[in-house]
Amino acid sequence: ALEKLSNALQAEGYHLLVFLVPRTAGGIEDILQEIVDYQVDGIVLASVALSSQLATRCRAAGIPVVLFNRSQDGPQLPTVTSDNFSGGREVGRFLAAGGHRRIGYIAGWEGASTQRDREAGFRAGLSEAGLEICAREVGDYQFARAQKAARRMFGGSERPDAVFVANDHMAFATMDVLRFELGFHIPEQVSVVGYDDVPPAAWPAYDLTTVRQEASTMVAETVRMLLANIENPGTPPCHVCLPSPLVPRTSARIPQGWLS
Repeated sequence: ALEKLSNALQAEGYHLLVFLVPRTAGGIEDILQEIVDYQVDGIVLASVALSSQLATRCRAAGIPVVLFNRSQDGPQLPTVTSDNFSGGREVGRFLAAGGHRRIGYIAGWEGASTQRDREAGFRAGLSEAGLEICAREVGDYQFARAQKAARRMFGGSERPDAVFVANDHMAFATMDVLRFELGFHIPEQVSVVGYDDVPPAAWPAYDLTTVRQEASTMVAETVRMLLANIENPGTPPCHVCLPSPLVPRTSARIPQGWLS
């Protein structure tokens, strides 16, 4: 997505600068000062906490801001997201329809709106079938932490028979642990579902059932929204939420008659 965003902005005559923002509030002042020093025309925030002060501080400094694949409580800032809640709910329905009854969840970073919304939707989808999450671990959107989470979740006797993992890269880590460390067969013994539909998800080595984010459309909407705010300061915030379809593949049992 970062490369797509850079290319789209360059096509409009802008260059992309990348700033790394700490997850804690302590470094916000330094980052804000650095952004101001560069005299940027606008900001796309692609990874911020629900409670992050950075977006509101930048907006207060008169710098147009668009949140990309992130949202904050309240309507103050423009946002472009996929429908993480509906995507998560569809995963819950899918696994329940496949006959799974012990279903686990490996969460992403707890401070992200994507994590919050995907899990809330997943729980809602399971609830429709009278089910609840039977095991929960946190992978923090990191490969190594997802490996550890998978070992904890599946290392005991009361293991789930399916798991929803909050993004694809963590799902790859989970699949590697299940197959090559613990000796499980996917999907015969455990179904695995991810989120994002990054290119490796379609590789034969994973063939991961996942929820697709339309990254190109999200980038186009973000650039359009940012340029509109640069050209017309004070434009009322707009909120775009794009559909997130489930893409069934062989990493999960596909329910009979399921329509993708």
